[in-house]
Amino acid sequence: MAETIYFPRRLILGAAMISGVLLALAVHMLGARYGLDLGGLWRSDTHEFMPTGAAMAWWLIATVGFSGGYFTASLMQSAVSGQIPQRMRQFLIAVGVLLLAGAGQAASAPSPIPTISGVLAGLAALCLGAVMAFCGAHFALRRG
Repeated sequence: MAETIYFPRRLILGAAMISGVLLALAVHMLGARYGLDLGGLWRSDTHEFMPTGAAMAWWLIATVGFSGGYFTASLMQSAVSGQIPQRMRQFLIAVGVLLLAGAGQAASAPSPIPTISGVLAGLAALCLGAVMAFCGAHFALRRG
């Protein structure tokens, strides 16, 4: 009987964090294209307490970062033992490539956000995605 092989926990954690951050940044770029602007928090011309689009963008980026880290860590743990069917792997790869291609297309177009606000929003999305991806991967590794 074959012995089960495991990836080192740090390798899984690192890969899951990278995956979660990339997905969070992709969602940030796509969301900014459709009006979900993180930079709305730093604007002084709005009379609302917090613009709805900015709040939705924060929650969306946090959710995608956490779930990306969690599911990547879970999939990497089960992939080593061969528990993921080949079709499922191909489907997940295709979804990831399409999401990142859409984000690349959105990033190549002129930005509707002012430059300084866009840079701050990108850095905030990067940090939020990294923290949430780490939390998701950590919870997946503790569960497994």
